[in-house]
Amino acid sequence: MTIGSSHNHPADLTIQPAAEVQPWAARFPNPPDLCFDYRRLLEQSGGVAHATRPEHRICIVGAGVTGLTAARELLRCGFTRITLIEQSQRVGGRHLTLVNNQSGLGQPSTPFEMGAMRMPLFNRSDEPPKAGRSLMAYYAQLFDLAMTNFPNPGTPWVNATGIYLREGQLEGEGDSTLLIWKNPQGDSPPPTATLQSIQGKWQRFAERFAERVAAVYGTAEWEAMWADIVEHYHQLSFRDLVRLPSLPQWSPDSPGDFGGLGMDHEESAIFYAIGIGDGSWGAFYDVCCLYPLRTALFGFSSHLQLVQGRVDPDGRPLPAPYLGLETVQDSQGLEFQGPAYLGLAALDECLLFMPIEAQGISLYDHLVERKDGLLTDSSVCALHKLDDGQIKVVYRCKHSVPDQQQLLSEVFDSVILTTPSWLIETNMRLEGFTKAMLPQPIMDAWKHAHWETSCKVYAPLQKRFLDEHPHLPQILVTDSFVHDVYAYRYNDRYADDCILLSYTWEDDATKLAAFTDEELVDKCVEELDRILLRCTNIAQPISPYIDRSNIRIQRWMTDRNSLGCAKLYRAGTYYDAVSLMKYNRDLAASSGLYLAGESFSVDAGWTEPCLRTAVDTVINLCERTAAQFKGGFSLEHYPHYQVR
Repeated sequence: MTIGSSHNHPADLTIQPAAEVQPWAARFPNPPDLCFDYRRLLEQSGGVAHATRPEHRICIVGAGVTGLTAARELLRCGFTRITLIEQSQRVGGRHLTLVNNQSGLGQPSTPFEMGAMRMPLFNRSDEPPKAGRSLMAYYAQLFDLAMTNFPNPGTPWVNATGIYLREGQLEGEGDSTLLIWKNPQGDSPPPTATLQSIQGKWQRFAERFAERVAAVYGTAEWEAMWADIVEHYHQLSFRDLVRLPSLPQWSPDSPGDFGGLGMDHEESAIFYAIGIGDGSWGAFYDVCCLYPLRTALFGFSSHLQLVQGRVDPDGRPLPAPYLGLETVQDSQGLEFQGPAYLGLAALDECLLFMPIEAQGISLYDHLVERKDGLLTDSSVCALHKLDDGQIKVVYRCKHSVPDQQQLLSEVFDSVILTTPSWLIETNMRLEGFTKAMLPQPIMDAWKHAHWETSCKVYAPLQKRFLDEHPHLPQILVTDSFVHDVYAYRYNDRYADDCILLSYTWEDDATKLAAFTDEELVDKCVEELDRILLRCTNIAQPISPYIDRSNIRIQRWMTDRNSLGCAKLYRAGTYYDAVSLMKYNRDLAASSGLYLAGESFSVDAGWTEPCLRTAVDTVINLCERTAAQFKGGFSLEHYPHYQVR
């Protein structure tokens, strides 16, 4: 998060809505739709509702954070016949924390977050992260997850940020230099007049937008204002918005029009490389501009947190179920990865293994009581809608061992799909659903979804690098093929620090796809050395401090359990994405099929929409089965997703 990275403007605002806030409305900052306080619903004793049909049989496809959340909250409501099917031999999906245990010291070291890594909790600037009105904040508090401020570029949480653009000659000809941005208090501008001008154009737009939103968010006026904003901008790419002329002033006669950033071609080219988000924005320059607007101006980029895990101050995991077991067994006795409670993956492990207070039993222990409760290494290949209204789920057991696969099936009353949409299209047959149950535009929306690829290259970094070189920036933002580089420390007691040698998205990740892991490691380390040695104000390599023998690489597009890293949408397709979010409310009661997870959201790459869509599914399934909602909540309090 470079230009504007320390600018937590949405979280800093103290503007209170002028009109009365709607019942159950969320507070700002929070996602624009739905404007609903999901945390309040889950904080109630027993959760969302009390099931009146506990025997209603539910299948959840996918044990990522979405599937685990849906399963846990349905169990809290009293639904007892839940089946969770996972294709891989671990839980967590794109929450993928790899831990290097090569030190031999009997403790974990250098966790690598190969997927999602920086968490917004939607807290305001005057409160701690876990006080945020978000589901992530709720679960972080519930499970006692330890967190620290994420070392984003340009923030006070790094010693300095190095900016290397145009071979170190951003300001013209001469010696190549690494621009050094130190920002210890969070209010220091970037280090050149050019970058400061670009930052100013972004901030003027952002401040005007967020301040107007904060004044009506959560009131009866909000849905109309958001609809105006969507209608005004949904046909524009982010590239278009950057070049669109700025607006002299906002007018209440056109409430959805905030103009553009007003950058010229040269400024736009630099902005492309340096971004407003979490590093370079080039990979997202041609997506619908509503995505970066949502990301930057509704709390997704404020006070981001690095989840260390369910650990004590020394980084050691707190006592927890099944801790220390390399593998545990599912309902069929198949082994899958045991919990380490480290990094972001600790959230998923807590959802599965930590006891639910009211039940006195964990989701895992409940599921494995039945032979069909938790099925890992099992790939769903078909859903058949039956004449009696039920759904037959066909799956391959022992998916990873082709010569031992078994084709099995079970019948359910409801099915919750949480998998990436391209897996649905390529791996599953959906049969027997009428066009009224599953309209063609809905299937087109997930088939035509744009999934971005991403590649991460992590390595252990010797602790002496950060200790002995305080003058060297620990974060590097470049327009080189490595793009963004992060060096940071989890804990003083861990044997090593870690370095994200290269973090790339979309075309920048695709161009690296042809190289083997060994070739890519060499290229990244050599390129980083080349940059540092070329810069006359640095002139020293980093390679002596990198442990090449324990490098980890994750390429999400070729991961068979994912087929992509984040589902985005291009200009003109925003309403298609929202139609998927509306499906549960409009059609799930007749189809018995529920859609949840990032595939059916508009905030790709983040955990919060996964949690929200999981709870949305619980709400709508409870309504369908006549469950008794708690706390005076009813579906009348639940806002609608808006489409034209």
